[in-house]
Amino acid sequence: MSFQAALTSENIQLTIPNDLAGSRLDAALAKLLPDYSRSRISSWIKDGGVLCNGKITTPKDKLIGGETVQVQIQESQENLAFEPETMDLDIVFEDDTVLVLNKPAGLVVHPAAGNWTGTLLNGLLAHCPELAQVPRAGIVHRLDKDTSGLMVVAKTLPAQLHLVNQLQNRTVKRIYRAVADGVVPFDGKIETLIGRDPHNRLKMAVVKFGGKEAITHVKVLERYHAHSYIECELETGRTHQIRVHMKEARHPLAGDPVYGNPRHVCSQPVKDAVKGLARQALHAYRLRFIHPKSGEEVAFETPIPADMYHLLSVLRLESGLHSSLSHEVEWQNQFEDDEDDWNEDDYDVQVVYVKD
Repeated sequence: MSFQAALTSENIQLTIPNDLAGSRLDAALAKLLPDYSRSRISSWIKDGGVLCNGKITTPKDKLIGGETVQVQIQESQENLAFEPETMDLDIVFEDDTVLVLNKPAGLVVHPAAGNWTGTLLNGLLAHCPELAQVPRAGIVHRLDKDTSGLMVVAKTLPAQLHLVNQLQNRTVKRIYRAVADGVVPFDGKIETLIGRDPHNRLKMAVVKFGGKEAITHVKVLERYHAHSYIECELETGRTHQIRVHMKEARHPLAGDPVYGNPRHVCSQPVKDAVKGLARQALHAYRLRFIHPKSGEEVAFETPIPADMYHLLSVLRLESGLHSSLSHEVEWQNQFEDDEDDWNEDDYDVQVVYVKD
């Protein structure tokens, strides 16, 4: 197939070859301009960005061959989104292979509808321009916008493949700390299928069929009057996994705007602290993986952020418990001294089933 085309600025002019006679305009242009999807070309036609013999057309117009077509190329938001943007990143560790950072709450990880700029990906491209050569700027896993904590980013393609394999083989250990509504009665394992909520496609839910296996290990660190401080280790990494699982266990995360219970009964000071959090009380606290280059296991921790710590302080004070940072450090040290804490054989096992 041959055609005549000339590129001037953002406009392409071409002549439709005779072997495309009878084709729809959008289908023909998709063949002649393979760098652009048919749906995108159709949107250009509908927006008046494509002229056929000088006239505005529709995507389904049939061609006879020999027409002169002018196409105004419009950069997609996706392409524009992959631009470097300087921002302050809390880098915990960095070498020539990987980068570990502490993501703040409120920062979107990857550009998408409604958030084409100001994302972590944009910041990573500014911090490390060579990430432009790695798919998704080296991002191998995500945190929800309003979840804070540790993430690992691959700086090379081999490192990215290595980390992705580790995630698939479940050798990356991700431990979160969270505040849940209610008094969680015991440690356990939540094992379900998670998929799109059949009643709201913008949410995830525990489903009976068609979902993906999701396993979360839950450990109670402390109990308060109407809340619990918990640790959650992900064995799998499904979208909104901890938030969905804790909702299914009838202990949704405090402050969760999607899966939480805004009418949870608690004292006014605690309500004010949860409202001030303005997000789900969830923090990716510990991250452990095999370094792609050295082959050695590396582990990182990051402290509970100030907003969650304030909520914990209010909860501890109300419950007559020590509310200082030293208590948190004591917990951390105790956890570090017991490397077998997350052996599921040591737990009472709780399997959450889907309710009819």
